[in-house]
Amino acid sequence: MHSTGSKPSNSEVDKPLSYADYYFLEALLREENLRSGKVQSSLVRKDPEGKLIYFPDNKGNIIPDFSRVGYHQGNRPIPTVANTISLFPTRDGTDQQMIQRAIDEISGKPLDKNGYRGAIMLKKGTYNIPGSLLIRSSGIVLRGEGDMEGKTLLRATGGQQRSLLKISGEGNYVEDKAKEQVVKAIYIPVGTQYVVVDDSRVFQKDEPVLLSYELNEAWISAIKMNQIITREGTKQWTTKEYRLKFERVISAISGDTLFLDNPVVMAINPQFGKVSVVPYSFTGRIREVGVENLRFESEYANETDENHGWIAVELDKVENAWVRNITTCYFGYAAVSLESLAKQITVINSKCLDPKSQITGGRRYSFNNNGQLNLFRQLYTTEGRHDYVTGARTLGPNVFSLSTATNTHADIGPHHRWAVGTLYDQITTDGEINVQDRGNWGSGHGWAGVTQVLWNCKVKRAAVQQPWASGQNFAIGVVGEKNQGRFKDRTAGFWENQNKKLLLESLYEQQLNDRLNK
Repeated sequence: MHSTGSKPSNSEVDKPLSYADYYFLEALLREENLRSGKVQSSLVRKDPEGKLIYFPDNKGNIIPDFSRVGYHQGNRPIPTVANTISLFPTRDGTDQQMIQRAIDEISGKPLDKNGYRGAIMLKKGTYNIPGSLLIRSSGIVLRGEGDMEGKTLLRATGGQQRSLLKISGEGNYVEDKAKEQVVKAIYIPVGTQYVVVDDSRVFQKDEPVLLSYELNEAWISAIKMNQIITREGTKQWTTKEYRLKFERVISAISGDTLFLDNPVVMAINPQFGKVSVVPYSFTGRIREVGVENLRFESEYANETDENHGWIAVELDKVENAWVRNITTCYFGYAAVSLESLAKQITVINSKCLDPKSQITGGRRYSFNNNGQLNLFRQLYTTEGRHDYVTGARTLGPNVFSLSTATNTHADIGPHHRWAVGTLYDQITTDGEINVQDRGNWGSGHGWAGVTQVLWNCKVKRAAVQQPWASGQNFAIGVVGEKNQGRFKDRTAGFWENQNKKLLLESLYEQQLNDRLNK
């Protein structure tokens, strides 16, 4: 990754471009744009060799690298795990018990050298599930013979809201506070992949750490989230809710500098509180779990029924897992919901169709992400509200890419309370994508996010605003109407090349290809 900004020297970090190089590239790129009829961004663009170069603002912030997300951060393909057990629908209505027994049986097997126990193949037919299926161990794949009608169907029966399939480990982070190091009180811009500490000797290469922000009252005041116009139920933001813990791995150590596997996606500004690096463990988190080639449907009584299957696949306390080639129909909340401790999950080539519920808050979040370093790609939805969405304090990088939403009833984007570092890449919707101050909606959603990047999205309209402090949001190559948003006095975010054809169609793909030298 090339940048025109400065950074510490390290063998794993490219040298910045000189200004002579910069002006030479500018001339070449202007000529290329004229020749192709397509435009490039002033912030990140291809050089003549086809690699990306990044251009910082006056504080050194750049568009971050979003490519290290999803299953093993995109460094290895999703595997095809050999079938261990094949099942057929029962005749006596005990499908759930049969499948759960198979899951529990495989859970008792040892992991192989690649971290797998085996796969359960559900042969075509209908499997009635009145409750929830649970996967609580690593190395298990649940698959069918296809997600089309007439193939393998898991049907949520009965009148109860629940997740049909729940995948979760147990416990939480265990922080090694004795080794905590406070990041030096210097400004560290967005896109940087290092931090500077007093004593780097307590850390090791490849060690997992939390980049932990303890934001203060000055930050709350700067973004005016202690001034939300009140209505019944409105809560002003408080500092105790804004201790943000970004999961990172130390990729290299040089002197007092720790290099990280993923970039800083919220600038480190000493005036807004303390940031520290803390080693951690999470022994209860499971990994290498897959769901694939399945159709999920929920029974329902009528179009606004609230008492039936709510989520098809829910994941939490799991890393390096995947959901691929599934179709879900009629669930009231989501096809796939990743909770706050779900990390490096790939959700790909899947559909969320025709949810049944009231069309109001807390419903129809088709592909929902509350976790970190997750990838949602090649998805399709109908009749959703928040189709590609993040929740409160969803910490990135996270990516939604190459996906479509039709017949939408609300908006795509960060839903509330400061999601950090999300790329919406080639998202097409007949509705809106919004990144804005949501004010007192909900219980005081306020600023929905920062470092939110809309790249080559097609919309009916979009509002992209800049928070009062602490960062920027971006709308680059958005095709559709620019909307002011709920509050007309908020500053617009960075808008560029609206309704123009970008030479670089997918930022995520190009960043990934650059990193993997493809």
